[in-house]
Amino acid sequence: MNVDSLSNLGLIGNCQAAAHVDSSGAVVWCCLPRFDAEPVFGALLDPDGGHFLIGPASGAAGTQRYLDNTNVLETRFDEPDGSFRVIDFFPRFDLNGRSFRPTQLYRIVEPLSGTPRIKVEVKPVLGWSKQAPSAINGSHHVQWQGYDAPLRLTTDASLSWLSGQPFALTTKKHFVLAWGAPVEEALEPLCDRFRSETERYWRTWVKRCDVPPWWQEQVIRSALTLKLHCAEDTGAIVAALTTSLPEAPGTGRTWDYRYCWLRDAYYALDAFRLLGHFEEREQFLSFLVSVVAGAKDLELQPVYRLDGGTDLTEHTLPHWRGFRGEGPVRIGNGAALHQQHDVYGELVLAMAPLFLDARFKDQQTPATFDLLERLARRAVALAGTPDAGIWELRTEWTPQTFSTLMCWAAADRMAALSRGNRPALETFFREQASRIAALIGQTGVDPTRHTLVTRPAAPDVDASLLQAMPLRFLSKDDALTNGTIDTIIAELSVGPWLQRYRMADGFSAHHLAFTICGFWLVQALVAAGRVSEARERMHALLANQPPLGLLSEDLDPTTNALWGNHPQAYSHVGLIHAAFAASPPWSEVA
Repeated sequence: MNVDSLSNLGLIGNCQAAAHVDSSGAVVWCCLPRFDAEPVFGALLDPDGGHFLIGPASGAAGTQRYLDNTNVLETRFDEPDGSFRVIDFFPRFDLNGRSFRPTQLYRIVEPLSGTPRIKVEVKPVLGWSKQAPSAINGSHHVQWQGYDAPLRLTTDASLSWLSGQPFALTTKKHFVLAWGAPVEEALEPLCDRFRSETERYWRTWVKRCDVPPWWQEQVIRSALTLKLHCAEDTGAIVAALTTSLPEAPGTGRTWDYRYCWLRDAYYALDAFRLLGHFEEREQFLSFLVSVVAGAKDLELQPVYRLDGGTDLTEHTLPHWRGFRGEGPVRIGNGAALHQQHDVYGELVLAMAPLFLDARFKDQQTPATFDLLERLARRAVALAGTPDAGIWELRTEWTPQTFSTLMCWAAADRMAALSRGNRPALETFFREQASRIAALIGQTGVDPTRHTLVTRPAAPDVDASLLQAMPLRFLSKDDALTNGTIDTIIAELSVGPWLQRYRMADGFSAHHLAFTICGFWLVQALVAAGRVSEARERMHALLANQPPLGLLSEDLDPTTNALWGNHPQAYSHVGLIHAAFAASPPWSEVA
């Protein structure tokens, strides 16, 4: 089983488990029982890594779409002998006052016309070993041995058909892959009920989303995708649900993103704020408070496991080939060992709503404010000191302007919070914000080009500097605002998109675009008052979207090929922010 294009991958999930389904009808990536577990199906990273195929006997690819405003995926096949479709989903709905999200993958195969011949092939693997588990057949199920919990496929199809032998599809067939407790109910009514309830859940969730007047479909798909990256058990939000998909061909830039980056906290939380969803914010804030409160001396890692664990030792797996042969395959992430000082500012920004939003009244405790104060003081102390920075450079660390900018944001926001909570602190944090702003002016500015620069005494710019505008460090009337924007456009553009940077970073160079940076530019243009330009760019960015609207970490603007872990929560967060920024308000269109 070969996977050649990320554009042909659909994502399904229920905030407990997730899977990637290829347009061939194969589940090619699925880790159970949670996002960062070992794969049960891993063909995305190795043809021998396991898959669960339901497709035409011819092997032809189908056409994929999401059922409107849901995370339920349809793959349709139109063959000379007939048509059929596969409906894939993980159940999610409210049951007995609680969120019901079993670790169960549902696949419904439905004939649409003629008598199509299909094949079903189920080849799970025992995680990273790639070994085949032993199978025990029941009357209507297969159970595989060797996992930490029972893995059982229950079906009303013949078990003889599960090895790839083609057969004629004359009636609807159902397949339920369950981790843990097996399915014991009558299959067809169960599948129909769970599908109906799951579709209803997602459509109700979407109706509760705020959306901008423009780019609504893209915002809704981004919101649904972002929701699938929420690990509801702990409240963590992962960067991606995949590992080791290369950022660009031939670079060796393959990272495990199935973890929670603190940096993403502010951006993800603010996206849910724009969408009007409170529950996800509350759950993620609880996760963040737990992580921060448990960190000795506030020595925070940039990235944590879904349960707040700190062991992310990075390993390579030489016996896995990698996506399209582009290795190495990695598990764990060495960025956990980095010092990235911007995270302190982002955490202050992320947690500030606890004291700004009256709906968090029950969490506005002295202990939580103490925690915020300690984070802000830590940021103030680290401003202007060397770190790996937002781009997790694997070269010698130097002071990074973006990190210092986020330290300024921590001091600035803490001063505002102190006014209404602990007035005695306001003067201190105002003074520190002024001091850090002056430091950026001395070390992070090229006065000749009127632009912020990435680091002291260097001419480089990077796309993170665009955040100076929405963070309100630079105003619309500041000469550095347009100078920074125009320099970044001139030096980092690839088509309508942007690269992160072009400086050496300890790895081989590549010239693809980093998806979120294009959306950051839209936000910066709006903040600079260049709204028409921002809207034109937004239209250009969304002109050639992948068929399912899922965005990877990187893309090649010349071919529209997607690269990097897929889909990437950060990319969809960027789209949401840019769409709300650039769209006209409802008062102008309604």
